[in-house]
Amino acid sequence: MLDENLSRRLVPDLQAEFPGSTQVALVGLGQANDRGIWEYAKLHDYVIVTKDEDFHDLQTAWGYPPKIILLAMGNSANRMVLQALTKSATQLQESLADDRIGLVELV
Repeated sequence: MLDENLSRRLVPDLQAEFPGSTQVALVGLGQANDRGIWEYAKLHDYVIVTKDEDFHDLQTAWGYPPKIILLAMGNSANRMVLQALTKSATQLQESLADDRIGLVELV
């Protein structure tokens, strides 16, 4: 699930590599705080994709799930975010399938 700081326009292009992808506004969480997004992701078995390090802080405090993909890319265009995710799809899927890994950082 893409955090609010990532465009919902990315969702259709992510479906091939990440079926079931969505964005917080598309599931009615457009005005939700981080805790609300966290709880929704946990309840619905989503991975949170974000540029917001606050989710890493939540994970440090509460553990996982949900797992997090942290995009440490600064202010990047949608095209760059999409490219980073799709180029790393296999690595991301393998890492997230490992129960010992709760956070994957993409630079």
